[in-house]
Amino acid sequence: MPRFLVGDELGNIKSVQYDPALQEESKPILQTLYDGNITGRTKGIQKLALNAGEKTLLSAAHANGAVSIFSLSEDDQLELIQEWKETRIKTDQSFIGLAASGSSVFSCTTNGALLMSTLKDDNSGVTHKLAALPSRLCDWRISHDHQTFAYGGDEVEVSLWDTERAFTPSVESSAKDTPANGSKKRKQGDTLFPGEIWRAKNVPNDFLGLRQPVHNTCLTYLSPSTSTSQQHLLAGTRLGDMRRYDTRAGRRPVAVFKGIGKVGGVKTVEKGSSEHEAFVSDHGSNVYAVDLRNGNIAYGYKGLSGTAISLAASPTHLASASIDRYIRIHSVVQLPDKVGQRLDKKGTVVERVFMTTVPTVVVWDQVQDVVPVNEDEQEGEDIWEGMKNVVEGDEKA
Repeated sequence: MPRFLVGDELGNIKSVQYDPALQEESKPILQTLYDGNITGRTKGIQKLALNAGEKTLLSAAHANGAVSIFSLSEDDQLELIQEWKETRIKTDQSFIGLAASGSSVFSCTTNGALLMSTLKDDNSGVTHKLAALPSRLCDWRISHDHQTFAYGGDEVEVSLWDTERAFTPSVESSAKDTPANGSKKRKQGDTLFPGEIWRAKNVPNDFLGLRQPVHNTCLTYLSPSTSTSQQHLLAGTRLGDMRRYDTRAGRRPVAVFKGIGKVGGVKTVEKGSSEHEAFVSDHGSNVYAVDLRNGNIAYGYKGLSGTAISLAASPTHLASASIDRYIRIHSVVQLPDKVGQRLDKKGTVVERVFMTTVPTVVVWDQVQDVVPVNEDEQEGEDIWEGMKNVVEGDEKA
């Protein structure tokens, strides 16, 4: 029974729980975990991040520059542990990235203000480490093991960084700005910042020989990697294209999937649970499942009437938060084993929940569904297992 946590424009945090077994008899359960109506839009939720460890911690980034960290109990009660402010953010800027690892919370803003905040052992306070990234960022993501992070933006190429080195003060930054051979002919855009591992290179000029603008709107990691320098990334652009990067294969995309975002370019992208699956939304009312093996749209969801500004994928379902004030729960269809093979069925919208306010972000609670075991099937398996043991015993005799 998947559950998703939702933040909205007024600062509320809610949970949406959906049980597919009770689809016809029961509606999704909507519960308010945190009431932010007192502060209103000044503390609207821009990002959420969940750390489901021994103690479940939920972090929230607010429109006024504040970052909160809550403990989430088993009975769905949120308790505020600490709150602090990102002082480098301005009124016309916003949070574009938030991640949690252990007792640490990472936040990033559109102007490149990166912050790592760590709770003290007794939760009595927070220590901070600051880093500066390029401005005009549109998206920021951290890897599954939190060893690297990536970003992209408006005239900002997709870039991969070492997390630890990013927060380490560098006294050699001026030396690194100059090529090792002393030559000044190397382009400035090719020089990596201290802590930066890899930076993408723009695609070739168009058929008229004109430079193509760099408008990265969103990105995500595609697969876990144990090597910091070996990562697979997927980025969406304002032109509606999806670009796939392999940091081992060079700086340019290894594949460009054109025309995925039909209206206004790609809005957001989220990696699915399957190996070759990604979910993409545009600035219209389209949400697609994309097969990363060939870049084709496997299927799209029908009946949407608003832009999906946030997506969250669980192993069994997809949730979308739209500007028409609905949270939608979508079914997910397994992609075929062979590329280009026709799907027998397609994903659909199985439920929708009206939020009364505009939802801004949705995340999965990371709780794996337990598949119930049929008692008759289990009894049959036990009998066969017993017969196998008897046969093996006779052969030894």
